[in-house]
Amino acid sequence: MKKEIIVAHSPDADDIFMYYAIKFGWISSNYNFLNKADDIETLNQETLNNIWDVSAISFGLYPHIVDDYALLRTAVSFGEGYGPKLIKKKNKKLKRNFKVALSGKYTTNALIFRLKYPEARIKYYNFLDIEQAVINEEVDAGVLIHESILTYDSSLGVEAEIWDIWSDLNKENLPLPLGGMAIRRSLPLMDAIEIEDILTKAVKVANRHKKLLSKMLIERNLVRVDSDTLDRYLSLYANDDSISMSETQLKAINKLFELGYKGGFYDRIVDVNECLLPKEYKDIRLS
Repeated sequence: MKKEIIVAHSPDADDIFMYYAIKFGWISSNYNFLNKADDIETLNQETLNNIWDVSAISFGLYPHIVDDYALLRTAVSFGEGYGPKLIKKKNKKLKRNFKVALSGKYTTNALIFRLKYPEARIKYYNFLDIEQAVINEEVDAGVLIHESILTYDSSLGVEAEIWDIWSDLNKENLPLPLGGMAIRRSLPLMDAIEIEDILTKAVKVANRHKKLLSKMLIERNLVRVDSDTLDRYLSLYANDDSISMSETQLKAINKLFELGYKGGFYDRIVDVNECLLPKEYKDIRLS
């Protein structure tokens, strides 16, 4: 009987794209994978409570769950010259203590925003509701994430790019670390390593068959955007750089953790290299 593994991911297009090669049966394994989709901050909060075996998370959350979860190298999203956007109504001037809508306390964009704008008054919204909250003037501004960065209303303008804020903070031209996958440490280590291998294969296969998989997702109404927007979005956040983290990406995550610690958001420094699964264990075990 196959072991059951629950993978939680967000409903945004890149997460669905990177997981659904498994859902569609393109990847064989000894596990029965089940999936649960929810907005990223809900997943962050649930992972804090050790709910899921494997979950998409914001990198900004990870130091809070380091004792219970390891980081996977795969299914990651980084910005390279782009990322979430701080938007407001055009011609609106923001005060130092402007009211802003963010997608969740533990999201990476919220961490970077709070480092830059410590006096802003924050209200947390589901990410799907942020654009309308700005239009309705419930808030002065909001940070858009996911596909919304490509489709926001023409009455809105960009006050700041989170990418630019990140670049000013890190000063090393590092990619913007947004989100990845975490796996429960209580799982047997061999299982965890095999699950990471399976998820890595899924991302590789998804990228190799991007046109076919995208067509299937749209035909089944599994994504919120049209074909052209999906292509644009996947080119940003689900690409060859999503398959397995590079040394530069790992360095960027460590810089995020360092900035968060210095800003008082974490109680200790975390080194991402000590939080990855020891893949050499599989070779030793099977030798």
